[in-house]
Amino acid sequence: MTESRAHLISRLADLLGPKGLLTESDAIAPYTRDWRSLFEGPALAVLRPASTEELCAALGHIARHPERINLVPQGGNTGLCGGATPLPAGRQSAPEMIVSLERMRAVAPVDRTDGTLLAEAGVTLAAAQDAAAAAGMVLPLSIASEGSAQIGGIVATNAGGSKALRYGSARELVAGLEAVLVDGTRLDLLRSLRKDNTGYALRQLLVGSEGTLAFITRARLRLRPALSRREVAFCALPDAAAVIRLFDLFQSRAGDVLEAFEFIAGAAMDVALAHLDGLTFPLAEPAAAYVLVELAGQETTLRETMESVLEAALDGDIVTDAVLGDSEARKAALWKLREEQSEAQRLAGASIKHDISVPVPSVPELIDRATAACRALLPGVRVCPFGHVGDGNIHFNLVQPEGMDPAAFLREGEAMTDAIHDVVHALGGSFSAEHGVGQLKTEMMESWRGGAELALMRRIKAAFDPDGRLNPGKVLPLD
Repeated sequence: MTESRAHLISRLADLLGPKGLLTESDAIAPYTRDWRSLFEGPALAVLRPASTEELCAALGHIARHPERINLVPQGGNTGLCGGATPLPAGRQSAPEMIVSLERMRAVAPVDRTDGTLLAEAGVTLAAAQDAAAAAGMVLPLSIASEGSAQIGGIVATNAGGSKALRYGSARELVAGLEAVLVDGTRLDLLRSLRKDNTGYALRQLLVGSEGTLAFITRARLRLRPALSRREVAFCALPDAAAVIRLFDLFQSRAGDVLEAFEFIAGAAMDVALAHLDGLTFPLAEPAAAYVLVELAGQETTLRETMESVLEAALDGDIVTDAVLGDSEARKAALWKLREEQSEAQRLAGASIKHDISVPVPSVPELIDRATAACRALLPGVRVCPFGHVGDGNIHFNLVQPEGMDPAAFLREGEAMTDAIHDVVHALGGSFSAEHGVGQLKTEMMESWRGGAELALMRRIKAAFDPDGRLNPGKVLPLD
């Protein structure tokens, strides 16, 4: 280590305290790779500030250091696109340091009148949900990694999940933010005014920016009153077209209480039942498609509403069979059929994942066209889409044919991915719905968001981070 770097490390240790700076290779290693082990890159150190003030001081000192140091914000490290992981050594324009806000875990008392909760960036989503529940409220954001995903990363990636249909993604739940710029300047955007037309809404630029504009240190999140009743149904459908017909029926007859509407392809359900213990298939016969529906509200007639819609769906040949959760345990078992899809596909062998979205009416066409294209390219491939039909977000995943060599399957992946994305592009969709761009998909930005749109994004990036030191190589392609 050079004398200059040693002096920098020493000064950062003074500013952050004994727990606030990791420099040993063994301590740094878990932070330098993503949880899927797809991305890994070296880091000089991991900064772990315990407060916004410590972060400001550390960033200010790094900004004044004569050697360029790039910075990689990291939350719970549960992302799927490498957005919180250092670049590989050969792609780094300068040494990188990871900035983890995991020690910033304070949660302020819930403001019931304002209906908000103020949480530091390192608070896990589950802990924030618990704080809201203790006050008789609910934070209506639910994702599979909520036990480890942190508020800062959730906001920075605009996380979605199964309840985005009713409440929106993280963006719709952010009432205010505190952030720190790359030079250590604190940006106070925490005011939660319902009406405030005083210039640009800077906080909305930070939501979904994947750590490329600033470090999100605190978030004021909108809560909802807790709902005392919920009903869950698991339905079998003859094809993908029937999925949208069922969604339309629920929207028209129960739209004000429709909490979730989740799709699972028949092939995906087959994989889950074959590779996971503890799943109970609740219907008499398999089907081409399944939907899990949840209604939630205060109404005592919620059960009758669910039964009425399902009766109409059965009469109209939209649904071939359905079962209702008649206890909390049964409801949880039905949800498990949806929640364990990713884990089942991991156990089934090599898989290729796509986080895509299209206009809701186009979901059946997406499923049919993309499935046919993949099967034409690789007969026997298990096409296992599932996801959030109500907002057009489908996780269009492919699992290797049984008995095929995993490496050989992955070599076939590029052609199938291109075919899927061709369908998505033709339908006016997006190649990244809720998982972000990270470093996994930056090469797609030019063809999908090029021209004036990408040029403006670069100018916004330069305004926040003129030297390009903050999470380089993420979201925007490197020049």
